[in-house]
Amino acid sequence: MASTPKKRRKSDSRNPNSSSSSIEFFKGSQPPPIFFPSKDELLKLFAVVAIAVSVATVCNYTFSVLNRQPKPFCDSDGAFEDSLSDFCEPCPDNGECYRGKLECVRGYRKHGRLCVEDGEINQTAKKLSEWVELRVCEAYTQFLCDGTGTIWVQETEMWKALDEHKFKENLGLNDDSFMYAKHKAMENVESLLETRIKFHGIKELKCPDWLAERHKPLLCYIRQWISKHALFLVPVSALLVGLIILFMLLLRRVRRSHYLSTRAEQLYDQVCDILEENAVMSKSMNGEGEPWVVASWLRDHLILPRERKDPLLWKKVEELVQEDSRLDQYPKLVKGESKVVWEWQVEGSLSSSRMRNKGPASKLKSSEGMNNIPSPGQPWRTLEAGEQLNC
Repeated sequence: MASTPKKRRKSDSRNPNSSSSSIEFFKGSQPPPIFFPSKDELLKLFAVVAIAVSVATVCNYTFSVLNRQPKPFCDSDGAFEDSLSDFCEPCPDNGECYRGKLECVRGYRKHGRLCVEDGEINQTAKKLSEWVELRVCEAYTQFLCDGTGTIWVQETEMWKALDEHKFKENLGLNDDSFMYAKHKAMENVESLLETRIKFHGIKELKCPDWLAERHKPLLCYIRQWISKHALFLVPVSALLVGLIILFMLLLRRVRRSHYLSTRAEQLYDQVCDILEENAVMSKSMNGEGEPWVVASWLRDHLILPRERKDPLLWKKVEELVQEDSRLDQYPKLVKGESKVVWEWQVEGSLSSSRMRNKGPASKLKSSEGMNNIPSPGQPWRTLEAGEQLNC
């Protein structure tokens, strides 16, 4: 027992020397500071590594997506559990799937992994339904307006007429597509028009009243409106026609009265001129000429032949003559017949100053006018129509 502690102290006395010598060895063998990278270099290294990893990840994902094979479609006639399987994709609507392949039903076309409506067939079905609608509604509106059309039209006749128009050839569709378009057009027509099934299972079509109103022509609207309001329109029309006729008569009467007044004044002025000149000439001829003039001769000499048919014109002239105090009228026996004569009663001409102002030319015209005044039995000189002479 006593020898054991002595050995421990000996070992203890050797350990401090060995440890100090090992520490001095490690201190002398440390690498220089340049051996470790700096903090900035570490950050750059991490950035390069991160970019490289990101590029590698993106490339790997893109490659896997591009090269990934789509899932096959589940069979349409398969079990419901098959459509929920992870190994196939459910068949889309309006499609038929068999052995993983998709086929769209008629009227639909493939668009990616879906079936969408075929726009060409839809447009064809729309045109066909519009054509049938137009024919059925025209027949009904013709019945409503003229009573010659038909109310109910057989559907078979419509499709037969449609085939005769050769829509299929004009639209460039094959038989299957055209038949499907006709089937769809038939569905549209039956949803829009009224239908009924007659005996023997014949289906008939009729245009609804609200739709027939849109196809009525304007002339039909006018005739129906007139017939509907006939009880009101007849008296109103009669009243309007009466007012128009009355207005026309009043206007004609006013125009006639104005014409007669104006024309009578013109004739009256000519009569005054002729009578005045005749009186002056008879005095200048030392009583050889007659100072009077037969009124009927003046009438036939002055008025036009067409004016002689209107006795009111000369009657107005006679009224003006009667109102003139310078003129006198009295009956006289001329060639054995009693005639009404007119005579200028004023001594000298009241218009002599006016005639003097006119000069020799006026005297020449006056003398010519007096020479043209016929004696009883001689014709009168023809004056120009509308010539105005002042009294």
